[in-house]
Amino acid sequence: MKIESVIRYFQRGLISFMKDRVKLGTTEIAISPLGIGTWAWGDPFVWGYGKESYGEADLQEAFEASHAGGINFFDTAEVYGLGKSEQFLGRFIRECKTPTILATKFMPFPFRLGKSALRRALHSSLDRLGLARVDLYQIHFPLPPIHIETWMDALADAVDAGLVRAVGVSNYSAAQMGRAYNALAARGIKLASNQVHYSLLHRQPEFDGILQLCRDLNVTLIAYSPLEMGILTGKYTPATPPSGMRARRYNSAYLERVMPLLDLVRQIGAGHDGKTPAQVALNWTICKGTVPIPGAKNARHAIANAGALGWRLTDAEIAALDRASVEVT
Repeated sequence: MKIESVIRYFQRGLISFMKDRVKLGTTEIAISPLGIGTWAWGDPFVWGYGKESYGEADLQEAFEASHAGGINFFDTAEVYGLGKSEQFLGRFIRECKTPTILATKFMPFPFRLGKSALRRALHSSLDRLGLARVDLYQIHFPLPPIHIETWMDALADAVDAGLVRAVGVSNYSAAQMGRAYNALAARGIKLASNQVHYSLLHRQPEFDGILQLCRDLNVTLIAYSPLEMGILTGKYTPATPPSGMRARRYNSAYLERVMPLLDLVRQIGAGHDGKTPAQVALNWTICKGTVPIPGAKNARHAIANAGALGWRLTDAEIAALDRASVEVT
């Protein structure tokens, strides 16, 4: 679908989207309640997604259609597509008239041994993006040997240098997030976010204290894989499981267990003007107080994502989904 058609699609009101913004942590950065994850941009064969063909033009239409649907928050990382994701996203942002909130990440490989490594990586990301600063800079994983406090000090230096507006972490446990929060607080900076895996089929952040600590500290939980690698879209069944690397984890036996949850998701979606399973699953994560970042590799994906905005599950529906998901997981 051409981007002009996508924009007209939204303008006709066929998809309602939420214009309200939410604050990123305690900062003044206002983001859409749902963002876009760009981990596959520039790398179509990650995790067995190579079956679907797409190119740069498709990604640009996904970017523009997302903006048309009210989505202004995009997340990338230096390792996505070996830098290509940042290059694509940077060019799209520079050509876009609508302001974009950009997040990227630093990977603390074991051979990166100090604050200077983060500074060099940040400048490389800025060069690929073609931007003077990023809105949110995150530590991708809490990898050894460098201590969390050292990386937080480096992030604080980046804020002081005007290269970064806000800082976050990714894949940090509750204890690790607490250490990061305290280290930044010592420099007068608030931790803005923790990006973790969270979905109806992976609710560990609820059970291990991460979600509650985010609420207590006013840290935004950014939920990656909110559609569980496509499982929550309803496109897969025990007879037609996914291929590639996902096939081992999401096999026929697993999908058999998931079917009752997907049946409930479809039933709830039908009661909200025919919302799709994916839109219900994304809305559930939003109702939990998180910011999901599903992928979008074309305009069609962007339209589907935006359909999760502008409405809300009832408390009873959220509770029913909670119960059904616990039985699956």
